Amino acid sequence: MKIDYLSDAYQLKQEQIEFYKENCFIKLKNVLSTETIKYFNIQISKKVEELNDTTISLEEKDTYGKAFLQLFNFWLEDDKIKELIFSKRLAKIAADLMQVEGVRLYHDQALFKEAGGGITPWHADQYYWPLSTDKTVTVWIPLQATPLEMGPLEFSAGSHKIVKGRELSISDESEVIIKNNLKINNFKHIIEPFDIGEVSFHSGWIFHRAGKNSTEETRKVMTVIYMDKKMILKKPENPQQKTDWDEWCPGAKIGEVINSPLNPVLF
Repeated sequence: MKIDYLSDAYQLKQEQIEFYKENCFIKLKNVLSTETIKYFNIQISKKVEELNDTTISLEEKDTYGKAFLQLFNFWLEDDKIKELIFSKRLAKIAADLMQVEGVRLYHDQALFKEAGGGITPWHADQYYWPLSTDKTVTVWIPLQATPLEMGPLEFSAGSHKIVKGRELSISDESEVIIKNNLKINNFKHIIEPFDIGEVSFHSGWIFHRAGKNSTEETRKVMTVIYMDKKMILKKPENPQQKTDWDEWCPGAKIGEVINSPLNPVLF
């Protein structure tokens, strides 16, 4: 199935760009059609089932494991799914929000929160990334309507302005420390359901979380992480950033533009 409009431009309004600039996240309705979501739900679900080799039960998992089943770089595994990951429609939104000339792929990941799955603790994604600037953005694409009971993404609006908590990985500790600091600084907490076709974009340093999935269905989400096409690799500041360098930017050199075969320009 070829979904031609994945190359068509989604026209952002100037006020939407300004909202993102101030808050470092935005939710956008009708970015993808219901037909498109249903199609990729089937394709991505099949690939997750094929690639998932987890054998332990939900009850045996730690907080990170209970948050979601996480699988990466589907664009290398399936040409159908690659159409979504390489969508110029999505990549242009990312470039327009960040106000950059173009974007590269950092990597993609499926995040499937199982029925009964736990919270995703407060965190900032860029803790994990050896990237030299804040010109990064993730599109979060629910593959079904996502009510509050299913654990949609939550944002602390404008919290990219603070640095406390950036040194924390996703954990019970990050949930407590970041939550308390956000309350002290009085950042607005945005928690809303997602309609079918509605997606969000958030920057690497915005603090965000997700609640439990208290339904009997898996909350299925596909994400794509974009970075400025001129992004330079920085010296890793923690073991996770060194792992990400080796895994997602193989062959890239510190101080140079990340131009590995795994980081193609998408727009």
